Amino acid sequence: MSAKLRWPLRILIADDDRDTANTLAALMRDEGHDVKVVLRGDEVLEVERLLRPDVLIVDINMPGMSGYAIARELREQRGVATPLLIAISGVWTRTSERPLGDVVGFDHYLLKPCDPGEITAITSSYAQRGAPPPRTPES
Repeated sequence: MSAKLRWPLRILIADDDRDTANTLAALMRDEGHDVKVVLRGDEVLEVERLLRPDVLIVDINMPGMSGYAIARELREQRGVATPLLIAISGVWTRTSERPLGDVVGFDHYLLKPCDPGEITAITSSYAQRGAPPPRTPES
């Protein structure tokens, strides 16, 4: 683990590329976080509702529901209680797509292949600065 965490984050990873999802999950678990993976966009909102993650790492181009639609829906439903949203994209890589990520509510927009150090820096910074402790689904 790179730095002492205040507490582990609850992280939901959504990517239809199983290898990418599992690699990111292993990286986040090695950092001490609790991780859940989904492989379809249309599963994300339900799992997010049940899990109430602190961080959502979501692929932009997924079957069932795009990452853009997921971010927009979460911002509309949860407002300021939305988890930290990190987009990862291997298809939408032009710089002109990044502003769309901002408009729909992503906090970070990363391109595949993602630098593991960049993702761990984002999540570690978030955990260290006092992200809320993991919530129960009822909260």
